[in-house]
Amino acid sequence: MAIDGKWNLVIKTPMGEQTGVLTLKQEGDTLTGDMTGPSGSAPIENGKVEGEKLIWHAKVTSPMPITLEFEGLEEAGNIAGNVKLGAFGTSTFSGTPA
Repeated sequence: MAIDGKWNLVIKTPMGEQTGVLTLKQEGDTLTGDMTGPSGSAPIENGKVEGEKLIWHAKVTSPMPITLEFEGLEEAGNIAGNVKLGAFGTSTFSGTPA
């Protein structure tokens, strides 16, 4: 699985599609990095790789404080999966190499 690097991220939210750049680095089963978008930057927290599954959280503060909880897979050179949007339920995200 080639996860290291920058990804163009698209998150579907109740406020429309939110875009940004996700930077990931895998060391063993640990996943680190950050997410950057129009509202600022947030470090990756609780990042891990479980088999083929990628899991991480990011606390964003704008437009409101919320913890995003990502769970996805790398497939055919892209990443995609589900993201919990705090009190706003669950949606989807996708990422392509930047």
